Amino acid sequence: MNHTESIFTQIGGVFCTPVQELSQKLKGIKAFVFDWDGVFNNAVKNENKSSTFNEADSMGTNMLRFSHYLLNKTLPATAIISGERNEMAFYFAEREHFDGCYYKVPHKIIALEQFCSNQNIAINEVAYFFDDVLDLSIAARCGVRILINRKANPLFKNYLVQNNYVDYITAHESGNFAVREGTEMLIGLNDNFNQCMDLRKDFSASYQEYLALRQAKPTSFFTTKGEEVIEGK
Repeated sequence: MNHTESIFTQIGGVFCTPVQELSQKLKGIKAFVFDWDGVFNNAVKNENKSSTFNEADSMGTNMLRFSHYLLNKTLPATAIISGERNEMAFYFAEREHFDGCYYKVPHKIIALEQFCSNQNIAINEVAYFFDDVLDLSIAARCGVRILINRKANPLFKNYLVQNNYVDYITAHESGNFAVREGTEMLIGLNDNFNQCMDLRKDFSASYQEYLALRQAKPTSFFTTKGEEVIEGK
């Protein structure tokens, strides 16, 4: 058994795609896209109708991007695609210098198609972190699919497996550091986890080069009007 597979299977993660096949798919990935509600949080809204995130998940996204950079010598494209407007998602996307933040998107594949066109990549070159029905149009077409677990939806998970819409189901549930689990699992499949940790620990020249490129990225904001993607908050 693959070392990464063993570690994540032991904590309860489920590889719906064989690890060797998933590792090969990951080699073709050029972008990481995340749903917001139910992925970075448990989908509960606060009094401002927004939802939050935690720093452990944030660091996971950063180290996943660094892992990709070390392997490919280029930054991966990154985006949030949400069905709702979340001020904390706006803050997170800008702070982490994601390429795009899409909000109030009822048919998410439209946003992903625009994102891929902007980044000059194919849909099957996207890895997607998701949790629910609104995400199916992307999960059915993108390259790597990480489902954020929720014990309350066994029929939904069974549907995803039957239709080959998921590659890995996290052991941890939404709101409980599941993004960190998924990002570490992918770094493990990249086979450079220890290298990432060592270089970040030392604030190495390679990490500083990566960070400078990341920090130079502007974040664009989009929503949809009918079938049209329009720019702006």
